[in-house]
Amino acid sequence: MLSEWSFAVFSGLTLGMAAFLVAAGLTLVFGILKILNFAHGTFFMVGAYVTFSLVGTSPSSLGWFLAAAVLAGVAVGLLGLATDIIVLSRIRSADYHYSLIATFALLLVVTGLVKLVWGLDFRLVRPPALLDRSWSIAGVFVPVYSVFVIVAGIVVFCGLELLLQRSWVGKTVQAVARDPWMADVLGINTSVVMTSAVVASFMLAGVAGGLLVPNQSLSPSLGDVFLLVAFTAVIIGGLGNVRGAFIASLMLGLIEAFSTVLLPDLPGISVFVMLILFILIRPQGIFSSGLR
Repeated sequence: MLSEWSFAVFSGLTLGMAAFLVAAGLTLVFGILKILNFAHGTFFMVGAYVTFSLVGTSPSSLGWFLAAAVLAGVAVGLLGLATDIIVLSRIRSADYHYSLIATFALLLVVTGLVKLVWGLDFRLVRPPALLDRSWSIAGVFVPVYSVFVIVAGIVVFCGLELLLQRSWVGKTVQAVARDPWMADVLGINTSVVMTSAVVASFMLAGVAGGLLVPNQSLSPSLGDVFLLVAFTAVIIGGLGNVRGAFIASLMLGLIEAFSTVLLPDLPGISVFVMLILFILIRPQGIFSSGLR
């Protein structure tokens, strides 16, 4: 029984960090542009497909797998730049309803392009040989790839935390997020900052897709699964709050893992229950909205 709960804790941490890897870019772009990007999961999926195109179904080495994930992030970041120039920059001063409609339309277009380029077949990518094994910890067999996902989530969170809180770049970004008009008056090029935020958000989605592609059922519906959990983490954590998204992702992962043990016949229901409770009791989320 103890080993079962220990494995549930570890599985919850893995699920939570996987959710945060996807939610990081989503909360970043909302914190600055106040846009809920419905197409975020689709670009996460593009990152996964690009990584698959580079490494195949079995990556030859961990180094090449990581390089492919980074290259996928760069490719998706370039798509983000094109998206900002063609779509997002034109609706920044418009009502938020237009951004929701625009990103939903973008979701449909990109999903269609993914089906056109990669087809409808389901594919499975194995982790690199170095990650495709298990460790025995206190009698619990732990997949090394899951440890990798947990470490990757922590590294991304620490990187964003240092960037946003400890650097002049982060201070500039927070100034634009809080008061773009005043930032513009003070000489900050708000358009460049906003475009950079979009590119960074898309890059994070692409890298997340590359890192999480092993052991996933790679198909045109992949983004929908992760986007639902990522949106839930962003809402519970506080819209645009990176720390909140990190804590909420951990909570969601652990609660989902425990509910799988306690309620195996009701998979996934705990996530929706938690979301409803937060909307009813604390609609602003764990932390107040805003880039933190």
